[in-house]
Amino acid sequence: MNVFRATAVTGAIVFIAASVRAELADGIKAVVHDSIITYLDVEDLTLQTAEVLRKQFRTQPEQFQKKMDEARADNLDKLLSRQLILQDFKTAGYNLPESVIDELVQERIHGKFGDRATLTKTLQAEGITYEKFRQQVREQFIVEALRQKNISSEIIISPHKIEMYYQAHADEFKVEDEVKLRMIVLEKSSDPTAPSPKALAQEILGKLKEGATFAEMATIHSSGSKAKQGGDWGWVERSVLRKELADAAFALKAGELSSVIETPEACYLMQVEEARPNHTKTLAEVRDQIEKNLLLDERNRLEKQWIDKLKKKTFFRYF
Repeated sequence: MNVFRATAVTGAIVFIAASVRAELADGIKAVVHDSIITYLDVEDLTLQTAEVLRKQFRTQPEQFQKKMDEARADNLDKLLSRQLILQDFKTAGYNLPESVIDELVQERIHGKFGDRATLTKTLQAEGITYEKFRQQVREQFIVEALRQKNISSEIIISPHKIEMYYQAHADEFKVEDEVKLRMIVLEKSSDPTAPSPKALAQEILGKLKEGATFAEMATIHSSGSKAKQGGDWGWVERSVLRKELADAAFALKAGELSSVIETPEACYLMQVEEARPNHTKTLAEVRDQIEKNLLLDERNRLEKQWIDKLKKKTFFRYF
């Protein structure tokens, strides 16, 4: 960067910082050329992650804070990369006609909101103007278009590379003992006049022993999340189930029914359709997932390489 450009950029930053309110200036996290990334920008992007982390680490405040700090740092880098890409669009002399933006906006309205009235109500609730929404659509298109241009979509992962990954990460593909499980859940009610779930479970168990199918009984009676699927949980590892359920399920042989299992919250009936001991998944079982992982790794590597090049030719600064 020559002296004249560096002076001009520095002057622009000073002008921007001086023109905003003091509290906003204190909230600047980064500058890319003449664009500012604020604390609020980072927090808005981190909001959804915060809810997930809060539930995951609700009893571990220190771990929660650590993960939040990591999320903020990651989101700041994402916002910085976005501004570097948008700046590259400007300096490269690309042009995006207003007619194209109009089409993109209409596609977004119909695809996400249905109509203009719903869009308007949503934007008002979020405190966003239509102009800001239009700008977001434009920038998102630019970022995705330049990503596709600079990161090859024709990445090929060779079979040899997949096999090498499988051999080097064999521990990742180990599976605990599993059972193919169906389960009926009968939740208890705080209403003392409600029917007894234990009595209903005994009645259902009698019908099952007389020949009723477990899937039919689960569909009719179960209050569990898999009721519509006939109580089908698919293949389940021991660690997925609470201890009393796991102990009962893994004591059953293929085709066997459990007795009524009572917990403070509900009564359960289970049927094991198949069982298989702990094993390592075959390469054929995990090949597709390995290929997806390697493709993602390679795209991330190429994107980092591209962003590093943009950093070398664009003024940016963290605060």
